[in-house]
Amino acid sequence: MAKGYGGMPGGVNMNQMLKQAQKMQKQMEEARQELDSKTFEVSAGGGAVKITMNGKKEILGLIISPEVVDPDDVEMLQDLVMSAVNEAVRQADEMADAAMKGFGVPGGLF
Repeated sequence: MAKGYGGMPGGVNMNQMLKQAQKMQKQMEEARQELDSKTFEVSAGGGAVKITMNGKKEILGLIISPEVVDPDDVEMLQDLVMSAVNEAVRQADEMADAAMKGFGVPGGLF
C-alpha cells in the first residue's frame, strides 16, 4: 500500500485536514454569532401584533394594539400572537439554513 503525506495512505495529510476542519469550525461559529445578533420584526393581523425576535429565537419585544384586546374574543388575540411568533421563528430558521448551506450543513440542524 502506498503511503502519502504524514504516513497516511492515499496522500492524505492529516495536519492539513485538521487545519481545514478548525478553519471551517471557526467560520461556522462566526456565522452563528452573526445570525444570533440579527433581529426579525414581524407582524400579524395587519400590524395588530408585532414581534421582535433575535437569531437565538428569543423574543425581544411584543407589541399588541389595544384595539385587538377584546375580553370576549381572547382566542383571536392568542391566534395573532402565535402567528407572529411562528413567522419570526420561520424567518430565523430560514436565515440560519441559508447560512449553513454554505458549509455543506443540511438545513434544520441550526
